[in-house]
Amino acid sequence: MTDPNFNEPGKRFFYSFVPGDDFYEALMEAHRELTDEESLALNARLILVLANHIGDLSVLREALVVASGYGRPGSDIVPAK
Repeated sequence: MTDPNFNEPGKRFFYSFVPGDDFYEALMEAHRELTDEESLALNARLILVLANHIGDLSVLREALVVASGYGRPGSDIVPAK
């Protein structure tokens, strides 16, 4: 469900999401002291676990579009401030 992260239908406005900050901290802790290869494997497993948990292909496709376009020149995706 992407509704909490979108302000208007058809437009992407990401706002500060405090639990996301907590998750980021936990994610960084999970990666602490891992090799690059172990870190990549952890990310791959986590992506699959979360995708299975979400279980909605349209939401997963939307997430792929957002992740693929974020930070690219010409992208209309705006990060939180």
